Amino acid sequence: VQLVESGGGLVQAGGSLRLSCAASGQIYRSYAVGWFRQAPGKEREWVAAVSWIGDSTYYADSVKGRFTTSSDNAKSTVYLQMNSLTPGDTAVYYCAMGPSRGATMPYEYDHWGQGTQVTVSS
Repeated sequence: VQLVESGGGLVQAGGSLRLSCAASGQIYRSYAVGWFRQAPGKEREWVAAVSWIGDSTYYADSVKGRFTTSSDNAKSTVYLQMNSLTPGDTAVYYCAMGPSRGATMPYEYDHWGQGTQVTVSS
């Protein structure tokens, strides 16, 4: 499985960005995709997750109500829509794929993308 993120960039506080995670390779319908972020000097933090078939979503409290994740199987792509961004959301964002729905720990995911930088200015 290969994962490629895109959509990061620089945005002002209160703005929005949509990240994409394009997947290829052998993907099972039972798989799930998680989103993580890592700010400088901090541990990798779980943000959200979605089942590959798109019927289940999960969110960290810090982003609930602001971020939405979805899966488009026809395009083999998962999205993370981020609204009402704050400087605290600044980080490198990663998508990851693994067998467990709702997994929140990095070790529960087998495949990782290269990451995309999101910077929110105040």
